[in-house]
Amino acid sequence: MQVKIGIDKIGFYVPSYYMDMRELATYRGIDPNKWTIGIGQEKMAVAPLTSDVVAMAANAAASILTPEDKASIDQVIVGTESGVDFSKSIATFVHEMLGIQPFAKAFEIKQACYGATAGLQMACDYVRLRPERKVLVIATDIARYGLNTGGEATQGAGAVAMLVSAMPRILAIDEKSYMHTNHQFDFWRPNHSEYALVDGQFSTKLYQDEFVTILEEATRHHPTLLDSLEAIVFHLPFTKMGRKALLAYEASGAPESHLSRWLSHYDQASYLNRMVGNIYTGSMFLSLLSLLAMDDSLQEGQRLGLFSYGSGAVAELIIGQLQPGFAAMIDKAAILAHLERREALTVERYETVFLSKVCEEDTPYQALESGYYLKKVVNHQRIYDYQQ
Repeated sequence: MQVKIGIDKIGFYVPSYYMDMRELATYRGIDPNKWTIGIGQEKMAVAPLTSDVVAMAANAAASILTPEDKASIDQVIVGTESGVDFSKSIATFVHEMLGIQPFAKAFEIKQACYGATAGLQMACDYVRLRPERKVLVIATDIARYGLNTGGEATQGAGAVAMLVSAMPRILAIDEKSYMHTNHQFDFWRPNHSEYALVDGQFSTKLYQDEFVTILEEATRHHPTLLDSLEAIVFHLPFTKMGRKALLAYEASGAPESHLSRWLSHYDQASYLNRMVGNIYTGSMFLSLLSLLAMDDSLQEGQRLGLFSYGSGAVAELIIGQLQPGFAAMIDKAAILAHLERREALTVERYETVFLSKVCEEDTPYQALESGYYLKKVVNHQRIYDYQQ
């Protein structure tokens, strides 16, 4: 009998600040319904300098790891498009900060919002060959499009960490997945540009096309696969994106039974994304966590589809099965408390935080809460600390 491999633990971290989307829309002279209903966003996580992508990654992972886990981890894989260095990976920082056993490898993956999905698949492949070992996969990003721009409402910040192991207690991942690459310029950020460049309408249409293409390819290989999926979790740069993909699938002639079943889980699967915003590589995994935490109708043995999309463009449909006792691994109260701890910013303060830059200063940064944080920069080297 083949050993099951997949997600044994999952945790997340969002910064301690957020911007209310109604307040921001009103300040910008925009109908708030355009953002809260039109794209489905209520709050946007805002990252202070101390909560950079390294600190967020470490905090997300620290929330799920035990000393025994750290002794069994052979790889730390980080998916991001917000790296802090062109050469040194975020994973090397996190490996040291968390005290993971030294005879491990640590590296970073980049392919827009798809990167962490590649990391998850690499982790599963590694553990299938070494079922006694574990891999830590982290998605961490700060989505930035600039102030008072067309993309401002689809910004956000956060990290999701997953521990991949044999005999996982949350989600077993199938070996077979369905992927597609399509070289396009719907979203990209040249090395010289501080902000990403995006063709919004084209990107949305490309996302929809990739979803339909992947599902058609999956059906060609496995005609009954989609019948077996209780829900589909989407990459959600904004919470309405997945609905748009389902409408495109409907227009292609999809069975009504598929759509109604998948839509019945959609609001629960997008709740956390609605409250956090876009976290690039972590958006699909945040949606998975949202589904697990908010949907009480899920049952062990049910199969889920995870649709990952990274502009440029790479898409993949991963299939997973909920494991016995999975609900006990998800602390809904702690997840909601983590969101509720946040401080709402005024627009003026949000803009100040957004425009602030990391620089070398004699005075270290002060931690805003307990956990890992960026303390200072010395000789162009980022130094982190832990606040009790």
